Amino acid sequence: MKKATTFLLLLAMLVLPAVGFAASPWTEEATYGDKVSGKLQFGLTNTLLGWTDLFFEPIRASKKCESCDSLWTGLGKGLTDAIVNEVGGAIHLLTFPLVLDLPLPDNGVQFATCCGCGSTAKK
Repeated sequence: MKKATTFLLLLAMLVLPAVGFAASPWTEEATYGDKVSGKLQFGLTNTLLGWTDLFFEPIRASKKCESCDSLWTGLGKGLTDAIVNEVGGAIHLLTFPLVLDLPLPDNGVQFATCCGCGSTAKK
């Protein structure tokens, strides 16, 4: 009984935060083949490059992007996003034939320097 309760509690802790995230970009594709290839690419990108959020989130925070207003907030967000993107990307990669979505924060890895605005960031 304790094992079942623990399993359900862990499952709820993993699934419920994902409810607040937007759907992954590959879900908007029209055909099954496009969705599968999009999910495979999304999973591969986040698995291989998820660690880069350790650097990009503090940069965004130092430029006062979004709700991050300090370097320490960005560092914490970068650490958690890196772990979630790596694990979520691996799950996407392993389950790519199934068209089930596990949303990732900020739609996974983003490479813009500040809030998607690239080099035209406000100073």
